Amino acid sequence: MKIDPDRPPRHLGGELIIPALAVVFTLYFFSTIWNSPWTAQVSAFSLGGVLLLLCVIFFAKALGMVAKGEGSLTFGNVVTYEDLRTGRLGLIVTTVGYCWLIDDLGFTLATFLFLWLSMLVLSRFRGVGRVTLTSAIMALGGWAIFIWAFDTRFPRGWFEATMEAVLKNG
Repeated sequence: MKIDPDRPPRHLGGELIIPALAVVFTLYFFSTIWNSPWTAQVSAFSLGGVLLLLCVIFFAKALGMVAKGEGSLTFGNVVTYEDLRTGRLGLIVTTVGYCWLIDDLGFTLATFLFLWLSMLVLSRFRGVGRVTLTSAIMALGGWAIFIWAFDTRFPRGWFEATMEAVLKNG
């Protein structure tokens, strides 16, 4: 491939943030499953191995572009006007908020708020009624499947405690 001298090198630093975080998360995840049953370990190492392989391929491709002069390890494109216009930063804020609040609010309420705010950001705050109904159905479906039916160890909050009392006492 011929290098275009009029075209500046692609900023690759910003594109490497998520794969780098994926590697860190995967290694942390591996460290948490040592005492799990072997079937869980096999599944975790299989999925984690695929993720690590994809990250290595991505890193190799990026380093190849840098070696050819097609890219640089600068961070010129991490945050742009396009991120503000399309709501990407709003989605990042709602995701961080979800992670922050899930222990306090519980799975169902935190999931409802996350879905509601995310869909509102993506729809540019149009169709609030439809977004509210969709978010409620999805959060209640998550509660019914993961907490009520499968009794997973998701964080319990006010909604889960109330529903447990209602279901036990009729």
